[in-house]
Formats: sequence, C-alpha cells, structure tokens
Amino acid sequence: MASTSTPLTLPVLPLDDEVVLPGMVVPLDLNDTDVRAAVEAAQAAARSEPGKPKVLLVPRIDGEYAGTGVLGTIEQVGRLADGDPGALIRGRSRVKIGAGTTGPGAALWVEGTTVDQTVPEPLPGHVTELIKEYKALATAWLRKRGAWQVVDRVQAIDDVSTLADNSGYSPFLTTEQKVELLETADPVARLKLATQQLRDHLAEQDVAETIAKDVQEGVDKQQREFLLRRQLEAVRKELRELNGEQEGEESDDYRARVEAADLPEKVREAALKEVDKLERSSDQSPEGSWIRTWLDTVLELPWNERTEDAYDIQGAQEILDAEHAGLQDVKERITEYLAVRKRRSDRGLGVVGGRRGGAVLALVGPPGVGKTSLGESVAHAMGRKFVRVALGGVRDEAEIRGHRRTYVGALPGRIVRAIKEAGSMNPVVLLDEIDKVGSDFRGDPAAALLEVLDPAQNHTFRDHYLEVELDLSDVVFLATANVLEAIPEALLDRMELVRLDGYTEDEKIVIARDHLLPRQLERAGLAKDEVVIDESALRKLAGEYTREAGVRTLERSVARLLRKVAAQHELGERELPFTVTAEELRGLIGRPHHVPESAQDPAERRTAVPGVATGLAVTGAGGDVLFVEASLADPETGAAGLTLTGQLGDVMKESAQIALSFLRSRGAELELPVGDLKDRGVHIHFPAGAVPKDGPSAGVTMTTALASLLSGRLVRTDVAMTGEVSLTGRVLPIGGVKQKLLAAHRAGVTTVIIPKRNEADLDDVPAEVLDKLDVHAVTDVRQVLELALSPATNGATPEVPVAA
Repeated sequence: MASTSTPLTLPVLPLDDEVVLPGMVVPLDLNDTDVRAAVEAAQAAARSEPGKPKVLLVPRIDGEYAGTGVLGTIEQVGRLADGDPGALIRGRSRVKIGAGTTGPGAALWVEGTTVDQTVPEPLPGHVTELIKEYKALATAWLRKRGAWQVVDRVQAIDDVSTLADNSGYSPFLTTEQKVELLETADPVARLKLATQQLRDHLAEQDVAETIAKDVQEGVDKQQREFLLRRQLEAVRKELRELNGEQEGEESDDYRARVEAADLPEKVREAALKEVDKLERSSDQSPEGSWIRTWLDTVLELPWNERTEDAYDIQGAQEILDAEHAGLQDVKERITEYLAVRKRRSDRGLGVVGGRRGGAVLALVGPPGVGKTSLGESVAHAMGRKFVRVALGGVRDEAEIRGHRRTYVGALPGRIVRAIKEAGSMNPVVLLDEIDKVGSDFRGDPAAALLEVLDPAQNHTFRDHYLEVELDLSDVVFLATANVLEAIPEALLDRMELVRLDGYTEDEKIVIARDHLLPRQLERAGLAKDEVVIDESALRKLAGEYTREAGVRTLERSVARLLRKVAAQHELGERELPFTVTAEELRGLIGRPHHVPESAQDPAERRTAVPGVATGLAVTGAGGDVLFVEASLADPETGAAGLTLTGQLGDVMKESAQIALSFLRSRGAELELPVGDLKDRGVHIHFPAGAVPKDGPSAGVTMTTALASLLSGRLVRTDVAMTGEVSLTGRVLPIGGVKQKLLAAHRAGVTTVIIPKRNEADLDDVPAEVLDKLDVHAVTDVRQVLELALSPATNGATPEVPVAA
C-alpha cells in the first residue's frame, strides 16, 4: 500500500462538532468569525500562489482540536440559500497537523503533512468482497430512505478510499465516529470501519422498525376493537329500540357491575378475570353464556350482607317457648349459643382466627316431634333468615358442592343456592333428613358435607361451580335425622348431637290445644268459637287414637274430627257452636285404635297366659312396647331345640340363646322345672312379624317369658322391662331409656324395670312421666322375676302353652 506526504502551511478553519472527510463538499457560513478569518487568510495567501485558496478543516470538539484535519479548497464565495454570505469548500486530502506558524490575516496558521494512502492495483480479493458488502449495505439503507439517485453514484465509486470517505455523508454517524474515520489513514481499515458502522446502524434500524410495527399493530388493534365495540353497542341499541326495551333494562356492562359491587378482594379479582374473558369472546361463543351465568351468580350472592342477631336472650327464650312445647334440650342449646355470641360481640371477638361463631347441631328423633319446624323458630328467635335444604334421596355429590363449569347446565350446589336465597351470609340453614342421603357412582354427598359442617374449615368452603372461597362460619346449621345410626360417623363427629325423644301425653295436649287445633280450624273454615275440643277429648285422641312419639297422626285426627263436624253442619245434622267431648269421639271418628292393656278385660290381655312378657324397644318412629311369647313343643311331636320367629336379627337371636342357657343352668335355683327344656322344643315369637327387630335389650324380657312359661306364673300386666342379660344372670345397660319410658307411659304401663347402670338416664325423662311410673333399677335377673311375675297359685298346676 503506497503513501504520499507533502508539507503544507495552511490557515485553520475550525469546525465545531462537525467533521468533513475528503471528497465532501460543504457550505460554510461566513458570519462565523473563525470561518471568515480562515477564508480571508487563504484568499490573501492565494494571491501570491497559483490555484484555489486552501484551508485546513479541523474538527473542534469541546474546545479541543483533533490531530488530523482535511485540506480543503475554497470553490466559491457568495451567498447561501438563506441570503447570508458563505463559502463552498471541498475536502481534498487528510493532513496530519504539526506546529503552529504565522501567516497573513487573523486566522491560526499551522504546518501539516498530507497522510493519504492508496491501494495498489489489482485489488486483493478480500478488499473486493469488502467493497461489495459496503455497497450492498449502503444501497439497502439508501433504498429505505428513498434516495434512489444516490444509489447509482455509490455504485459507480471504485476507489477504496473514496468509497470509505463517502460514508461521511451518513446522518446517523456521531461526531466521534466521523473523527475515527478521519483519523484512520489506511483506506481498507477505514472501509472496514465504515462497513461495521453501517451494519450496526441497519441492525438497530431493523429492531426499531420491528418495535414500531408491533406498537402500531397494537394501536391499530385497539382502535379496531374500540370501533367494533362502538358499532356493537349501536347495533344492540337499535335492537333494543326495535324490541321496545328500555335502555337500562338489561345491562351487559358486567365490568361496571363488578367494580360497583361490594365483593371480597379475591372474589373481585376472579370476577374481573372472567369479565376479561367475556370481553374477548364473541356473542356466538357458548363460553360467553357460561361466563354470564357465573357472573350473575357471583353478583347475586350476599358476600358482605349479614343480619344483626337479636341478643335479647329472654325474648328468644319466650319465642321458643311460645312456638314449641317441650324440647328443652334444644331451647337451652340455642339460648347458650345466643348468650355466647352476645359476650363475644361485647368483647370484640366476633371473628377469631378468620372464623366466626356459627353452630352445627344435629336434631335426632322420631318423625313428627317438630325437628323441621324448630328451624324456623330458631331463626325467628335469633332474628335471622331461614332456609330449608331437603337432603332426602340426594345421591349426587354435585348437589352439595356444585358442578364443574365445564358441564352444560352447571349450577352451584345447594349450600350456595341456600345462601343466595337467604340474602345474607349468616342464615339458619336446615339440612332436612340428613340420614336419608344416599351414595352411588356419582359420589357420596355425605362426604361432601364434611367440609360444610366442620367449624374448623367451613370458613373457606369452595363450591366446584364458584371456585372462590365462601365463608360459612357464621351460618347456623341444623341437621335433622330420624335414625342416628344412618348418619356416617365422620359426619356425626362434626355436629353437636341433640336428641328429641318424643312428647309426653301432657305435652301433646298442650301442642294440640295451642298449635294444632287453631291451624286445623283455619284449614277447615271454622271460627275459633264455632268448634271447641274438650281437654278430655284431646287426651283420649292422644292416648287411644294415636300412639306415636310425635304429633303428626294426632294432627290428622284433629283435622278429621273438624272435617266431620263441618260436614255435619253443612248437611244440617249439627248446630254450631259445638263442643267435642271424649264420649262423642267414637260417634264422630270411630273406635279407638290403641287401647292400653290395663284398660282391656283381664281375660283378653296378652299377658293373661303364662309365657308372655312386655318389653320396651326403640324404632325409627320412637319408643314402643314389644311383646314376647314363649311356648314348649309337645314331647311326642315337637323336636328339641330353640325356634325363633318374628324377623329377628343376629344379636336378638343370640340374646334368646343366652336366656335359654341361663335358665337351663340356673333354673333349679329359681325352682323352675328345667327338665322340660331338655326334651321339648322351645319356641320364642315376637309379634308384628313383618317388622325387623334386633338388639340385645330384649334379653330380660325373653328370660322373663321363659320363666313364666316354666313356672306357670303370669307376668304382671302393668310391668314392662328392658335390659341385656348375661349368662350369669346379670342385667347389663342398654340405650334409649327416655324413649322407652315415654312409650311405656303412652301404653298405660305403670311399672318399668331397667338396668341399674341406666339409672343416670332417668334425669333426661320428663318429671311428669316419672311421677306416673314406678321405675325399678335392677342388677340381676332374679330381681326382674321377683318384680314381674305374679305370685304362684297354691296347689295349682301351671298350664304351659304347647306349640302345635
């Protein structure tokens, strides 16, 4: 590579933050003092030298001069386009600046040496490729700017140095980059530098164009979406006007509704996400209707609505007493709950650990005792809303927890619908017939109720449809059931058990007089003073026409009686007002259905023959009396052994075996002819054979019946008994004492035998029932036989019933 150097003495024309490269032609304003001084000095020097005036164009950056300048010739002096005086200067070659010197005029003169280098011919291959690359990059850049006339000029340049210096026209180069080009004397190195600068600029430009394109597309999409939505609103408005609808009759602005609603923060976030999906979906999309249904459900739930509890404890007690007779356990539990709620509220402990003070009670008892209606009374006493959820026959888990929203026609569960129906987050929810819940391939609803009824976790209950947390900790849940054993143990463990064992006869009379009779008078279209039912008639209705733990059959009997009176009045057979007495019941509604054993003729009583004893049992309808009959087979025709009939369960069959074994082993001590038990078959029968029976509590009854059979002594008519018997004759404890004693009282029994270890259960029995019963607590079968069997007749031969 060849280089030439020529010493020069030139006036300096400083360029502030500007750079001129060889080959460039630039106009300069002569109003600038430094420019005018340099031009005038060059013109003065040119008068004594041939050729055009010469100046040294030197970049001045931040007051400092660069080490390399450009030799420039003044091509023309005149006026610029704006009319100001100016000079047109062309860059010729690079000059290495030396020491300062003197010269004509006011300009700064310096000595310098030209430093231009040339590339030998022919050009090496890598230089040729570099030239092609630079021209291609420059052409691409110029075409983007639309400078087509410059493209041909660039393509026509073949000199490496000229091509590299041509990049000085590029407006995107900074002053520092241009100075670097100026100070690079080697043409090939300078062209490489110019190529790299142009390549970097094109890459930055591509990125900027991509960003600008994305931004523009986003802006265009927003503008298009805004325009389409405005058009959609206009179309909907026109449709509403065509259909005669009002502007605000059906609002589709779910976003405004969600933002205006009083929702918990997490629920609001979930709702807004669904609104975003709704806005992105089309009207024809099925997802849009699912989202609207979900949003409607969320917006209709009373997330922050609560009724104020009535903390008048005395007033609540009076309401419960006025609406329900008896049921003291439930009334006391509700009173306790209200008292604790009041104290928590007074001390600012309404919410502890994110949970409020709800309650979960299980009301277990026979039908007709008022479990369902009690829920309304509890809500009335507390000042809360009341909702009833019927669970009888529910077999689908989704009925409790809701369906997933992926299903067509999905709905929230019954718990969420109950809260929505109540309109508050703290209603009284009655889960009716919880023991009738079933399970199949669709899941176990009872298992789904575990979270609902668990006070430790129902403050974050999640319904499958809503998929947001619902606080159920302030809800009072009352679950009703007839059979305790039918409730899953895990579910029962989460509820507080309250037993409703039935009403006494006196309580039934009060209920009939104060509640049933007024209601049935209204339904029969009779005034209060037109028909009066005497208390003796009500007592006979409760004692002889019905035998139940509840009052449903009693109410039907009262309704039947009033219908009969109303019909007779309309037929002109009876005048009103009319008073119904006990003597007139048979003529109006027929004979009694349940005559107590004590009221029957002694010869017609079941216990009129040896081998029959009266026991006590508990069924799904409450307590009931249970008769046990025993007989011995004829030794000539009957086979030895024990025969049991009456649909007995395994436990009851074992009790019969135990009773027979006890008498065989200990009968001699009791002076019983146990020899008959060896050769003759024993038959024990429980009447009402269509009803399944099981349990150990009939052990003493079967032992007494067998002892009566062998001894020929009758079992006392006024005695009923219950208890499990052991092989040694011990009387063991059983359950359902209260229900059994109420049943004995209804049946007219006056003496009851119970196990000694059940004596504590007598505290639950109403005092008026205990006053009319002679209760004996025993520990041994011998005591039972002594109390239950009538005295033996002297000299009489016992008549032992023989099975045919």
